Amino acid sequence: MSRRHFAEVMFTQSVKTTQRRYDGYELPVVPTEGAAVEFGVREREYILARDSFYLATVSETGWPHVQHRGGSPGFLKVLGSDILGFADYRGNRQYVSVGNLQYNDKAALILVDYPNRRRLKILGRVQVVDTVDASPELIAAVLPPFIEISVERVLLIKVAAFDWNCSQQITPRYIESEMLSC
Repeated sequence: MSRRHFAEVMFTQSVKTTQRRYDGYELPVVPTEGAAVEFGVREREYILARDSFYLATVSETGWPHVQHRGGSPGFLKVLGSDILGFADYRGNRQYVSVGNLQYNDKAALILVDYPNRRRLKILGRVQVVDTVDASPELIAAVLPPFIEISVERVLLIKVAAFDWNCSQQITPRYIESEMLSC
């Protein structure tokens, strides 16, 4: 079901025109209004295995901003059939992503598994919850084990659509622990 949601959201008229112009692949857009977006076992396992993702937001001036987020595998939590969440820590104190989300709550996430050349794209609306406003249960749900860094806020993502993407241009890359296990 999610691929239909993704096509419905992303395959605008200009995209379809461009696909026809360049002999691209046109995924049929089937209206999905009211249909649920739900992660299956494949998506849940994939998300929980990631140690990083890219978060894209849009500024008030219309410019995109892409930020890398990382942590131990599973720091991006699956909190429900269509809800993701993660603890947001103090970083470089620029707050560009969080500021953009105050203006426009739409975001895109790209999760890449470099060794296996897989990529999952997720579109959603993000709610920023400051820790002073978060319940202890919410904080506990997004905290990775053994983290002693103070959480500044929780980001909750209500997923609108997701799609598995072509692996053709993903260069395999390995982290040290993956190289040592070979």
